[in-house]
Amino acid sequence: MKFLKNKYLIDDILNSEHPSDFETTKEYGILILRLPFIKESRVEVYSYAFLIKENEVYIFNREKQDFEKLGGYEDLYNYLDVRIDKILAKLNKFHMQIAKIEDNLYENNIPKTFSNEWLKLKKELVLIERLMAHAMIAFERFIKYYKLQENFAFVDLNEHINRSFRFAKNAIEKLDYLYEFYKAKQDEKMNKIMFILTILSGIFLPLSLVTGFFGMNTGGLPLTHDPYGTIKAVIIAFILDIPIIFLIWKYMRR
Repeated sequence: MKFLKNKYLIDDILNSEHPSDFETTKEYGILILRLPFIKESRVEVYSYAFLIKENEVYIFNREKQDFEKLGGYEDLYNYLDVRIDKILAKLNKFHMQIAKIEDNLYENNIPKTFSNEWLKLKKELVLIERLMAHAMIAFERFIKYYKLQENFAFVDLNEHINRSFRFAKNAIEKLDYLYEFYKAKQDEKMNKIMFILTILSGIFLPLSLVTGFFGMNTGGLPLTHDPYGTIKAVIIAFILDIPIIFLIWKYMRR
């Protein structure tokens, strides 16, 4: 940390939770990029800090708590390009997963794990979008300050960072649309279940009424002493059911 004298900049560099930023002094510039780090199938976060002094780039080693020489601008480009490409590759896999989920929804083949898959994807994509949004602003300030807008390598790298942000945002919008579609499917399914239950309730209402009426423990009930009383009671129940069944049939033909 021999280059640094500004306490606030030192605190920002040491803080691995500090968002991407670019700061300058009369002697040097500090570029902090907090980026998604693709490790196997997980998305983690890693904070990179670079010190630019007299066209030389130094990278902060968190284990040694000090800066090490990385090289020139080309070395900085090569270092970041590999990491940004991994982010783009991961985002491409996310888009393929989302496309598969979309196909399943259209085919009405909704997996039981949909909610868990959706939540995991949304969580990781929101994290990537947030990180890339800050990184995009900081990196654009960096290339503008050092007049690297004409450097093809850095223009390309800046475009990749922007593309990563757009891809993440587009994937989130797609996920939100799919969730609304999934919710509509579930609501439709629930409405069908409620409709069936309503029909069954309507059909069994007269039956329950007749059963309740003839099940009363009071004197003077009709058909009590009739040997065919049970059959007649069942016939009455089905006769009372006819108008309700007719109304249901008429409603379903609309």
